[in-house]
Amino acid sequence: MARYKLTVAYDGTDYCGFQIQPNGLPTIEGELRDALTKLLGQETRVIGASRTDAGVHAYGNVAVFDADTTIPGDRFSYALNTILPPAVKIQKSEEVDARFHPQYDAKQKTYEYHVFISEHQVPTALRYAHHVKDLPDLGAIGDAAGYLIGEHDFTSFCSAKTEKENKVRTIYELQNRIEERGDGRYEWILSVTGNGFLYNMVRILAGTLYFVGIGKIRPEEIPGILAAKDRARAGMTFPPNGLFLVEIQY
Repeated sequence: MARYKLTVAYDGTDYCGFQIQPNGLPTIEGELRDALTKLLGQETRVIGASRTDAGVHAYGNVAVFDADTTIPGDRFSYALNTILPPAVKIQKSEEVDARFHPQYDAKQKTYEYHVFISEHQVPTALRYAHHVKDLPDLGAIGDAAGYLIGEHDFTSFCSAKTEKENKVRTIYELQNRIEERGDGRYEWILSVTGNGFLYNMVRILAGTLYFVGIGKIRPEEIPGILAAKDRARAGMTFPPNGLFLVEIQY
């Protein structure tokens, strides 16, 4: 029996997140399990690195499975991609040490949040970005981001539904940029790398920093928001459609 690692990209719009749900609604884990079961001829358990929420996308989520097979590790990507639906595709497959765990062995994760800025909504953009009308001030966001770098208790930046008692996390890098999309349209992209993230943390960071960018929150208020450990002090939770899990490093 060997362990195999999959790097998975997906459009999460029509899925109820990564983890299989008791209600039987479609999930990324379910698609992977079904494809592997069909390929290997036996039901196969999948362990994911990040249980992304409904509507969240990924370029590089990671999952593993165990199998007794003659299929080379690097060929699983090709075989599975002929079975998986268009919205879920394997980017890389490889055999790994049997002790490797995609969640517990992760050192850092990088997420991006995308915001499309235009006077009117653009239907083709709404699937992968939150829509707003006002262009944010990158300088103000950069000033605010400086207060968020490092190790902090991020209670103010996670959902009240967060089950984890320890809400201390470390953000290594936080960058943002604006890209022109033509005819008065822009895209604001927030990139966050950390050792781990709490429930809705990146979406709340994005909502809070956007509020900074349009003057609803001052950059110098961020330390006080962190110290308050009060979700009500931070900005809004941006919706899931703009969030992408970019990479997990081990």
